[in-house]
Amino acid sequence: MIAQTTPSPAPSPDSVASFVLSWDATDIALFLGIVHATIVFVAAVRISSTRSPSSAIAWVLAIAFMPFIGIAWFLIIGAGRLPKHRRMKQREVNQIALDRTENLDVVGHSDQWPPFLKSGVDLNTRLGALPMVGGNDWRLHPDYDSTFTAIADDIDLAVEQVNVEFYILVLDPVTQPVFDAMARAVQRGVRVRVLSDHVASLRNANHRGTLKALKAMGAEYEAMLPLRPFKGQWQRPDLRNHRKLITIDHRIGWMGSINLVQSSYGLKKNIKRGLHWHDLMVRLEGPVVRELDVIFATDWFSETNELPPLDTSPVVFAEDEDEIVHRDDMQVVPSGPSFDNDNNLKLFVYLINSAQRRLSITSPYFVPDEATMMAIVTAAARGVEVELFVSEIGDQFMVFHAQRSYYEELLKAGVTIWLYKAPTVLHAKHFTVDDDRGVTREPALG
Repeated sequence: MIAQTTPSPAPSPDSVASFVLSWDATDIALFLGIVHATIVFVAAVRISSTRSPSSAIAWVLAIAFMPFIGIAWFLIIGAGRLPKHRRMKQREVNQIALDRTENLDVVGHSDQWPPFLKSGVDLNTRLGALPMVGGNDWRLHPDYDSTFTAIADDIDLAVEQVNVEFYILVLDPVTQPVFDAMARAVQRGVRVRVLSDHVASLRNANHRGTLKALKAMGAEYEAMLPLRPFKGQWQRPDLRNHRKLITIDHRIGWMGSINLVQSSYGLKKNIKRGLHWHDLMVRLEGPVVRELDVIFATDWFSETNELPPLDTSPVVFAEDEDEIVHRDDMQVVPSGPSFDNDNNLKLFVYLINSAQRRLSITSPYFVPDEATMMAIVTAAARGVEVELFVSEIGDQFMVFHAQRSYYEELLKAGVTIWLYKAPTVLHAKHFTVDDDRGVTREPALG
């Protein structure tokens, strides 16, 4: 028997509208509540898997109480690492560095190291792919303006290549000698490569004049981490490259906290307040300069897809022992959002925990994470003499006041806090452990 059925008519738009309109306030509230709970749950699972507990809690609370603002803000600055293609380039250079620096670590004094140091050196090598190397000469340059004259003198010695990398790089009356030296180097046939941070360059004085001067002299310039969305160049806008270094012919290197700009940064607001910055640079000679070359090569490769040559020739020391002021062991530990680990923070915690007698820290932006703060307070509780040098005034309003919030706990723990007198902004970043181990770094301890 065949039965014929009549299909039910499709609901009309009017009936659908009637169905939606039939929801009362309770139904709508329940639906929105379920959506909100789902968003918070997904955010909690996703965020907590890649962040520290305190950071994850802050983000989840922001999304829970301000869903739209919290989600939008997370999409803008929530990603803690650079895009995948940049991280892949970092890994590629890491492997090249490991291959080309093989056996370089034998140049040193490992037989004289204290027992605890080897494990720290191994940690740093795994994190940054660069070994501890010996036979290095170094000199501190604490005077701001004369540092540029000394850098210019070294550039005048170049015969092959000069690599210049600064967060802020500006042509002004104080930095003119460095630019003149680079121009002379290009005229001699030396290849001059220059990197500076894209965002920092845009907001500083004489940006156009600086680029014009570099182009006119024939230097090769690239902006680091450019934010050009219409060209497909985009990453988290607040993740900037703060490195400050120079390498010359694989032999001479400079690194520290100084930016290539006059001490007032040429800004009217700083000049009006009488502010000027105090920094510290280190001049290096020896095998460690090759490690600085690797750092520059990584950043140049990230922006240009060209890997500058790395020196693999045998290590040669000066024939005259008197020419070497120091023969110290040094290790470069690169860090930043292109790495999968917080290399610098792991190094800091390790060194602070190794302190037995004295710990001296200098930082313009002292906003430590929980592990670093706990290590400092614990060191003081163990009887280590701990001192912190910070500025009496700050150039970053929010960071300055966040920094001050740590003072009470530090003072209670027995830490001595020294305030560098205004109107100078203490911008140097370094610390020493037991007067025989030191770290100079960029950015600051925060």
